[in-house]
Amino acid sequence: MSAKSKLITALTLILLAAFLATSLINYAFTRASIRAELLNSALPLTGKNIYSEVHSDMLRPILVSTSMANDAFLKNWIQSGEKDLGAITRYLADLRDKYGFLTTFFVSAASDNYYYQDGILKKIGARDPHDVWYYAFVRKDVEFALDVDTNQAENNQLTIFVNFRVEDEHGRLLGVAGVGLNIDRVTDLLEKARRDYHREVYLVDQDGLVQVHRDKSRIERDYITRDGGIRDVAPAILVPRDDPRSFQYDWDGEHYLLSTRYIPELKWFLIVEQSESSALAAARDNLVRTVAIGLLASILIIVLCTITINHYQGRLERLAKTDPLTGAANRRALDEAFAQFEYKAGRYHAPFSAVILDLDKFKAINDRYGHLAGDNVLKEVAEATRRIIRPSDVLARWGGDEFLILLDGGPEEAEALARRVACALTAEEREIPVTFSHGLARFEEGDTLESMTHRADQAMYRSKNGACPDL
Repeated sequence: MSAKSKLITALTLILLAAFLATSLINYAFTRASIRAELLNSALPLTGKNIYSEVHSDMLRPILVSTSMANDAFLKNWIQSGEKDLGAITRYLADLRDKYGFLTTFFVSAASDNYYYQDGILKKIGARDPHDVWYYAFVRKDVEFALDVDTNQAENNQLTIFVNFRVEDEHGRLLGVAGVGLNIDRVTDLLEKARRDYHREVYLVDQDGLVQVHRDKSRIERDYITRDGGIRDVAPAILVPRDDPRSFQYDWDGEHYLLSTRYIPELKWFLIVEQSESSALAAARDNLVRTVAIGLLASILIIVLCTITINHYQGRLERLAKTDPLTGAANRRALDEAFAQFEYKAGRYHAPFSAVILDLDKFKAINDRYGHLAGDNVLKEVAEATRRIIRPSDVLARWGGDEFLILLDGGPEEAEALARRVACALTAEEREIPVTFSHGLARFEEGDTLESMTHRADQAMYRSKNGACPDL
């Protein structure tokens, strides 16, 4: 490659790297900015606006229910024996018409009658699934509570009920009075937020049960303590606090951001959430366009340069760390491997050993068969040894006809390995028979590669071939 070509390649890579780096950094800053803006401003603001509307819509029925529970007419009518059905019917109908509620009601603790604006709906009973709310509310011994349920008085429409205890002057329970609101007004508000801002807004009670949601199938069925990734942050969400708070979670490959606000009058939590991917759609599209333009302008040069560089870099790395004849590790790679074994020995007390294999009468092979045949013998020995050793072991060419193996384990493992290699070399009939002598040494604290291999070398000269182990 000419100097000009090298310069063009270098400039192309520099420009491309700078271009991509700038694009990615800008995207990262944009992403961080959008995330911060969502968590600190946009989501809380949406929550604040919806909180105001929900609070305004719900405060009036709570106040009316409070008034009903303390109404002298209602208490006198109850204590007089609930005799005048027309009086209570007119009372409830007037309240409904005056405030535009879906329904108004009173459930008597004495007679179990369920009164509403059109008369007596039914007698409640503990075995009726529709009446579970009444007994649960009475057991809680709270002043009032909200409940979302189907409204039997209005063709089973899904309704938000405000239930309020009615007690006499001695605190004895007379019944439960309250009003019912059409849930559609609130769900329409939540649907508008999803449509305009791509944000999901819903309300849950203190147990995490969904009370109001644009998807009515989730109401009174789904718990945030059990659903998806939000369950990981649900315990922190369901802590009543005066200030809005922000959370994040991951689910199904998406990152979600959410803001929560507690509504103390309702004892509900308002949750506003948005997937980060939808908020980042514009920034992501801009990044894709920018990167595509740069890639189209540079892709041909990059591909050609990458192929060329990879080819030569691979060759250089192999030449730098392997013996060109046998493919075994060379001295440089062996030094690196020894340093790793030495580290493991010092850090984890993992023993390791060195085995030197010296081919017997290799000079005679060269003299009789020629150096090319001798080279083939060295290749065969290296290949056979590689098949025997473990992936964690290292085979290196130590000298002209010597190989060195570094392996995990003590002398027993090293001796067994040497014998397996010997058996592998003698198991097949060869035109040129090959045998070798071996010596081994175990790593001792303070050893260097030279001191360790010196002991193995000395042992090799004293060694004799042993019997083959079971393979």
